[in-house]
Amino acid sequence: MKYFSPAFFKFLDELAKNNNKEWFDANRHRYESDVKQPFRKLVEDLTAKLSKEIPELNQQVHKAIFRINRDIRFAKDKSPYKNNVAAVFSRKGTQDIDFPGFYIHIGSKEILVGGGKYEVSKEHLAKIRQEIYYNNGGFKKILNEKNFKEKYGKLDGEKNKVLPAEYKEFEKTQPYIANKQFWYHTTLTRKEILSDKLDTVLLSYFKAGMKMNKFLLEAFNS
Repeated sequence: MKYFSPAFFKFLDELAKNNNKEWFDANRHRYESDVKQPFRKLVEDLTAKLSKEIPELNQQVHKAIFRINRDIRFAKDKSPYKNNVAAVFSRKGTQDIDFPGFYIHIGSKEILVGGGKYEVSKEHLAKIRQEIYYNNGGFKKILNEKNFKEKYGKLDGEKNKVLPAEYKEFEKTQPYIANKQFWYHTTLTRKEILSDKLDTVLLSYFKAGMKMNKFLLEAFNS
């Protein structure tokens, strides 16, 4: 199914050059018809298909989609709107800090798809590290799986400069033990976003990350 027309990117490109309330209000009808509604339909369809693999997935689409309004309270950049649309597929939507999920970001400058865990609590970080330490073979198998390697290549995330003593030597064997974030991503093209196979493409990327997400979730629950 084709979700977006060229008008989708035309709106985002123009918004990037006219990021103010006056312009947005004058073009709100374009935002609703060319951006918001088709993106919501995409998220609805992806949620329905992902739920077959992940029954606990959030079903309330409005909770999965990030607002286009920026939080400018403490920002130097006072532009009121984001130049992208984005959604997260997890157990509790955008407020989920516990469940490894998937993420899409379609913007005027960059288009991203990925998943894993961006925010990790201290408790969960300790459990992930313990799981990597005791099951490094299983962890490496997921990292080296052909589908994951082809789609993402590696894990992303910031690292701790100082590790607990018990992991310092192990870091030489498995550098990811130092990570404090465990996420993965890749970029897509505008051509892919405008294709009639977009949902199939995105689901193929989600599928490539499912084993990594399962590994993280099992670590949380250990």
